[in-house]
Amino acid sequence: MRIALLPLPRLLLTALLMCGLPPVGGATAEPLRVSAVLDGDTLELEDGRRVRLAGIEAAKPPRSANSLTNPGDARGWPLAEAATAALADLALGRRVVLHGPAPVDRHGRLLAHLVRDDGLWLQSALLVRGLARVHTRPDSRAYAAELLAGEEEARDAGRGMWRSRVYAVRDAADPETLVRDRDGFQLVEGIVLAVSKSGGETYLDFGADWRSDVTVHIGRTAMREVTRAGIDPLSFEGRRVRVRGWITLRNGPMIEITHPEQIERLERGQPSATPPRPDGDGLWDEDEADDEPEDESE
Repeated sequence: MRIALLPLPRLLLTALLMCGLPPVGGATAEPLRVSAVLDGDTLELEDGRRVRLAGIEAAKPPRSANSLTNPGDARGWPLAEAATAALADLALGRRVVLHGPAPVDRHGRLLAHLVRDDGLWLQSALLVRGLARVHTRPDSRAYAAELLAGEEEARDAGRGMWRSRVYAVRDAADPETLVRDRDGFQLVEGIVLAVSKSGGETYLDFGADWRSDVTVHIGRTAMREVTRAGIDPLSFEGRRVRVRGWITLRNGPMIEITHPEQIERLERGQPSATPPRPDGDGLWDEDEADDEPEDESE
């Protein structure tokens, strides 16, 4: 199924600001051509290096989907092919410059921001099309505010993955759904009922029973980073909060906070960004698969 894309809404200003930042390898780094696109957020450069687009998670199957033994899991996952095609359309054969910190992940890939030779910031381009979510890491946190703004724009407009219940913001008051999301990367939103501290660690509880309800855990190391960022977790009590991260089961569903960019405190009274879930068992909203915007790319 081909998913058409919307035109970019004035991304060049942001991209040009990005281009003013030091490229990886120093200010004399030359643009390199993209020789291959491996999935919606991974590509290969002409010098053989593989780059994982830092700060985002493209539409793709969760880790629980066994795409190695059953490739259909990956091909049939909502918008996975569209995200890969979009990155190919945006980057394949084009020259790009690597920006910002570029640590190497455990797979030997560089984690970097890529700006095309004409000034287009690839991460932002995928986010505003609704083909990726913001997914920062402790060693890859650059430009989080700009990335979150792009994601919010697509979510508010209901583009791409934000029209599918597979990627919908989860309700923290519904732990049963999050149990099914185990080992998946999710956005979770709700009212924090209680905040507790113990031995330098902090727990945000979204339900009355921590043994089964949704909990956010902030360990000692992360607490130092959160505090350094000017965030007081005690202020979250009674507030609507959005968190993002991997769902694990520790008593009930839990998200481990490793850095402050995973937490967003929403304004009191701000409506939830969670779109209504479609009726029925399908992965898509009604008529979603046939609805194509006017302009196409991947």
